[in-house]
Amino acid sequence: MWVQLGGSLVAVLALAGLTWLLRLGRTPPIVDAAFAVREAEAMLSGFDAREAIIATDGETALVHGRDGSVAVLKRHGAHFVARRVPADAVHETPEGWQVDTGEALFGPVLVRR
Repeated sequence: MWVQLGGSLVAVLALAGLTWLLRLGRTPPIVDAAFAVREAEAMLSGFDAREAIIATDGETALVHGRDGSVAVLKRHGAHFVARRVPADAVHETPEGWQVDTGEALFGPVLVRR
């Protein structure tokens, strides 16, 4: 029984390591404003983007809409998710832009400089 348990554990760890090495199940970071704009417009119905600010690590972005609202994008697992927030939910800090989404599950977002 212990041999079978140990063998199964080794197999699971080997598969997890292989997945990590091949970077499977992970989208690339946000590399440019055009990508952030496309993602925000695709995820948020009726959102018309004007410009985007990308975090230095590519994990988050702010996309300003033509109507004055802001879309915030962040990585959630293997994908990006977006939320529309009012412009006054974004506050500039020494580290970057802090966004209070107002959602407990989405949480606050920091777009690093």
